[in-house]
Amino acid sequence: MAVNDKSQERRTRSLAMVKKLVASRTDMLSLFNKLAGKKPFKNEDEAIEILSEFSASLVDYTANAHFQLYRYFAENRERRSEVLEVADRIYPRIIDITQRILDFNDKYDSEDMRRAQIGQLEKDLSTLGETLAERIDLEDQLIDIFSGSGSIRAA
Repeated sequence: MAVNDKSQERRTRSLAMVKKLVASRTDMLSLFNKLAGKKPFKNEDEAIEILSEFSASLVDYTANAHFQLYRYFAENRERRSEVLEVADRIYPRIIDITQRILDFNDKYDSEDMRRAQIGQLEKDLSTLGETLAERIDLEDQLIDIFSGSGSIRAA
């Protein structure tokens, strides 16, 4: 296989990773909006059901980003210095944000916990929304440079 063929194959795989991440993120955001639209959570059973779906989607999205995209960098598969520069700059924030996402998920891990914490859900969703917005901004910086459609932006 020629060098250009290998390079093209890597680019095709990397773009497939990005598409999978964006699809997972879109699904999660759709459920986030569906849940947020139920405020002030007067129908507790409905809110808990949507929260359960959202939490599963949130974990899938977080794991997909970590095990697909960030592992790609950790395994030194990326060779473009401009992409590596952005990845190195944003990765520490991504790790911090991932922990905050996991903390949210742990708080609402079971139906009993969801019911016990439902009074805090509106505040927690607001905080999580800000966290997700920051993560998405960071990911978009990486996606832009990764796909060759952007330039390096300051964090």
